[in-house]
Amino acid sequence: MPEKALTPEAPFRDLLRRLPVFDTDLLPDFDPGLAPADPVIQFTQWFAAAVEGGVPEPHAMSLATAGAGGRPSSRVLICKDVEPGGRWFFASSSTSPKGRDLAAQPHAALGFYWPQQGRQIRIRGEVTAASAERSAADFLARTPGSRAESLAGRQSDVLADAADQQAAIADAQERIAADPHVVAPAWTLYGLLAAEAEFWQFDRDRQHIRLRYRRNDRDWIRERLWP
Repeated sequence: MPEKALTPEAPFRDLLRRLPVFDTDLLPDFDPGLAPADPVIQFTQWFAAAVEGGVPEPHAMSLATAGAGGRPSSRVLICKDVEPGGRWFFASSSTSPKGRDLAAQPHAALGFYWPQQGRQIRIRGEVTAASAERSAADFLARTPGSRAESLAGRQSDVLADAADQQAAIADAQERIAADPHVVAPAWTLYGLLAAEAEFWQFDRDRQHIRLRYRRNDRDWIRERLWP
């Protein structure tokens, strides 16, 4: 069937309005009064439910950063770990755009979105680099193809010729074959220490449930928010 062209009589906004939102009958319950005192426990409970419910790639999350000039940037990457105390981990090259942003402004925001369950999680906090040992361990746990791509470097640089990329990857593959423990020197495991974590549950009547955890010294304050 040919694709329907957008016309002045059928503008793009009408197409958007026709799309269903959280089109599922499997919305889980969420009683914020029964939520645990620790957002990490709440996160792991929701994450386990997402895995059990068949949510595709539930560990994929958005990362928003801003450079020294305050210009924001967002991308999707993989959550590497979550630790007690409220620290979420991700990894990247320190010379990448996100790495340069974090060097200039070490604060970021994370976002998880699981439409099959009508849920999203928003986390904000300060970002620090993990130790060189932990960063190396994360790099070596990646697939050979991912390691070769990272060793080739130049992430987000202009690629004038695809042959240049293939040559760089071939060279990186040779380095890995010669030394399986080689690590890209700029590869960094980052940890975001949450200052706030919000759990959002969709409601069909638009009375969405929002529960925010806000750090107060070593404790957490739980607050129900208006939709």
